[in-house]
Amino acid sequence: MADLRVENHGKHIALITLDNEPRRNAMTRQMLFDLADLWDDLARSEHRCVIITGTGNKGFCAGADVSGDLTASPETAAKINKALLKTEVFPKPIIAAVNGDCVAGGVELMLASDIRVAAPQARFGLPEVRLSIYPFGGATVKLVHQIGYVHAMKLILGAELIDAEEARRIDLVNEIVDADQLMDWALKMAETIATNSPSAVQAVKRKISTEIAEHALTQEDLDQELGDAVRNGPHFEEGVAAFLEKRKPNYD
Repeated sequence: MADLRVENHGKHIALITLDNEPRRNAMTRQMLFDLADLWDDLARSEHRCVIITGTGNKGFCAGADVSGDLTASPETAAKINKALLKTEVFPKPIIAAVNGDCVAGGVELMLASDIRVAAPQARFGLPEVRLSIYPFGGATVKLVHQIGYVHAMKLILGAELIDAEEARRIDLVNEIVDADQLMDWALKMAETIATNSPSAVQAVKRKISTEIAEHALTQEDLDQELGDAVRNGPHFEEGVAAFLEKRKPNYD
């Protein structure tokens, strides 16, 4: 897992670091597959809390690496969904330490977390519809539940980046702290959680995660259908080409 580092902080805290700094920690298919397997390992471990962050100070996660494979068969989608914990019930609390831009699949990964702290320079956005990509990693089923309808629709349909202050205002993150204090804040929160009863903490986490996962599962067939329709539609090729060529798409 060269692009995915895992460290222990004491006996009960695991720190996952996405390590693809030149691409703002965008996730390759292999990173996503490794992350899917890692959740299984951590669920069975003695850890009581997990922190996830990115390398450097520019990107928490820029989403999927669109320079790679963009196919999404049901089998591939299932593996990606597991990496993003879209329909999985992970039993332990997750803290996202958002050190930089959190975009597209990065937002969907963050939506799998329970507590979120951001550095002041962090930006958040779901630009998929601008690029003719369907956000099938959980945004359409989780965002309304987490921040409310109007905030969710503005973020998804507007496809614009918002800053950390706006993210806090709409309850997308809990706190904003200076970049050099980000990990200290996350570790302190994780330590607080780890001192509580693990059986009680995990029971609460399972209850709430199960409710969200069951709702997501009811929408999975439709998500796959809509994602396929957009990918096979008339605008997908132009959207991806515009992204790779760093220009504005032309859907006229």
